Amino acid sequence: MKIEGKDYKTIWFENNSVKIIDQTKLPHKFIIKDLKTIQDAVNSIKVMEVRGAPLIGATAAYGLVLAILENNEQTFLKKCAEELIKSRPTAINLKWAVNRMMKKILGVNSKEILDIALTEAKEICEEDINFCKNIGLNGLKIIEEIYNKKKKPVNILTHCNAGWLATINWGTATSPIYHAHKKGIPMHIWVDETRPRNQGANLTSYELNEEGVKNTIIADNTGGILMNRGEVDMCIVGTDRTLANGDVCNKVGTYLKALAAKDNDVPFYVALPSSTIDWETKSSKDIPIEERNSDELSKIEGLDEKGNIIKVQIYPKKSKSMNLAFDITPAKYVSGLITEKGICEASENGLKKLFK
Repeated sequence: MKIEGKDYKTIWFENNSVKIIDQTKLPHKFIIKDLKTIQDAVNSIKVMEVRGAPLIGATAAYGLVLAILENNEQTFLKKCAEELIKSRPTAINLKWAVNRMMKKILGVNSKEILDIALTEAKEICEEDINFCKNIGLNGLKIIEEIYNKKKKPVNILTHCNAGWLATINWGTATSPIYHAHKKGIPMHIWVDETRPRNQGANLTSYELNEEGVKNTIIADNTGGILMNRGEVDMCIVGTDRTLANGDVCNKVGTYLKALAAKDNDVPFYVALPSSTIDWETKSSKDIPIEERNSDELSKIEGLDEKGNIIKVQIYPKKSKSMNLAFDITPAKYVSGLITEKGICEASENGLKKLFK
């Protein structure tokens, strides 16, 4: 997708380093950063220079390429794989990508291992681009149907950033939006601010602006009244992990949007590639919910009058805060799962019809 009219992907390999867009600096600064070591890759995931389930999976894949460039001994690579998986525990794509890479490189001759790893990491990225494109084409049908009925701009609410910045290109939740936009369907997107890191305001609105898609940032608690007023035609969100039973783990606040959508008869869709499906975990209670540093809540970044990015304290210093990064939306509140293979009900039977 585009930034200031130029096409970009979120990650690529060049001259023995991994290039990423540093998303901690967006929307105020656009910086391409080099990752040169495995520790660079681990840190970029931890501090969320890269974020979004598909993108952190791709970063982990390239991280193992960087590890091989440092030391291609199997014991070192196994240790690096473990460290990558621990860097952010909730998103299943991370573990999926690391396991996929390790299956390719374990026991491989040292002369061949770098080429094999680099080829596989690039394949993971290209696969994600194709998955996200097809998610968009499948989700486009829902937007078209709504527009054909109302003959007015389609109002869509989204939460957090499940855009191209969270993947390699296209995005998950935004892919149907971009395909509809390219087809000339008029839309307006309600973008949840998405505290505490403001990923909706800082990233989703930013990328929609760059693609010329009309959008309005709203406070996280505004969605309910907009639905009640009839100003939301559909909700579409991404997911960091979806269980085989259809339960959806996504950015904290997603569950509340789903409840409001159910109460107001607004369809609530979840867009995801198959790499985000967790076929093994049986209960959502067993999903590790990441708890991040409370400073993300008590402090906020922005521009000062001179255009410098500064961080300020917004809570009383004596106050405690709790920063859970994700919540669980039960399958019964999900209207459908939009995948690269089609749209299905949020259930084991629905997913198995597409993928088993």
